Amino acid sequence: MSKYNRQKVYGYAKKWAYSRNPKYYNYDAIGGDCTNFVSQCIFAGCGQMNYNKGNAWYYINGNNKSPSWTGVEFLYNFLLSNKGAGPFGKETTIDKLEIGDIIQLNFNGNKFSHTLVVVQNSQNIMNTLVSAHSDDVFGKRVIDYKFNNYRCIHVDF
Repeated sequence: MSKYNRQKVYGYAKKWAYSRNPKYYNYDAIGGDCTNFVSQCIFAGCGQMNYNKGNAWYYINGNNKSPSWTGVEFLYNFLLSNKGAGPFGKETTIDKLEIGDIIQLNFNGNKFSHTLVVVQNSQNIMNTLVSAHSDDVFGKRVIDYKFNNYRCIHVDF
């Protein structure tokens, strides 16, 4: 039985989609705030960080955080390889996503560079709704982004 509280993820995403929680640094001016926001959402749902020196996911302040807290690829790698504290994930298909799972987008064909949190899944790319920062949204259809590729990560705890 999962302890990951998807309704808390949803509530956090809804509350902070169009503003910034003052407990966290806003990275908009230095590369974007999308993965920072999604990490905050995931943390709202699991309540546990991972301070493991080898594979960590944590936030203390804007200058003291793991790369996986704010980096698209780093978050992906952490979730898929985490065997310790905190959340973990597995790559899946769009039809298997639930509220609180994540989607990452590739815009240029070279690398994934945007992280979104699922706030409603309709089993297909046409109607799955997400929330994000950098381009602040809540309830935006994934298909309304102009992307080359996407990947889906089921998050659990």
